Amino acid sequence: MLVVFFRTIVLYFAVVLALRLMGKRQIGQLQPSELVITIMISEVASIPMQNTGVPLLSGIVPVLTLIIAEVILSFFSLKNRKLRRILSGHPSILINNGKIDQKELAKSRFNVEDLLEELRMCNFPDITQVAYAILETSGQLSIVPKTEARSVTVKDMNLNLPPVNLTYTIISDGIVDKPELKRANKDENWLTKQLNHHKIQSAKDVFLATIDSNGSLFVQVKEAKK
Repeated sequence: MLVVFFRTIVLYFAVVLALRLMGKRQIGQLQPSELVITIMISEVASIPMQNTGVPLLSGIVPVLTLIIAEVILSFFSLKNRKLRRILSGHPSILINNGKIDQKELAKSRFNVEDLLEELRMCNFPDITQVAYAILETSGQLSIVPKTEARSVTVKDMNLNLPPVNLTYTIISDGIVDKPELKRANKDENWLTKQLNHHKIQSAKDVFLATIDSNGSLFVQVKEAKK
């Protein structure tokens, strides 16, 4: 039983590392080749996990092989458009200039109910408001609304608003995030002075502390334990 436990832990970290090397895409945003690799990795890793008679390397080596193959294919697909089309396909325009492309719909194995459902999930219950609907290679549906249906923007209203500020989380649950502090162009001496100004003795007493691009500091201390 202990052997199975350790084998599972090793394979778990091997698979997590493998998926991290593939990038930060969400499952719903994986390209077809990436989804195939993900499924194969899970299948290959499960064999030595279930059967202790199979050497551990019989699970690790195939996982590494699949990841190396994926990295190589990804590199060449960045340089070669034809290879990228073969591996990932190309977007399909299901609604073109307000009209449903029935041939493209059938080619993508979409029926009208599927299309209407996807439109509703994208907050477009009325198909007459859609100018273009594009089925991306990841399987996600991108919507381009008609002019009269699009949301009003700040530019449309000619508003002069201040620029958007990026907020840095410099303390989270009592732990100082030094890289974030550096990105905010601050150091620990500055942080200590600010905490003292707020009558806080230590960063360990802070539940959350953030600072934006303008230097505005937000601090919330931890609640006292009952």
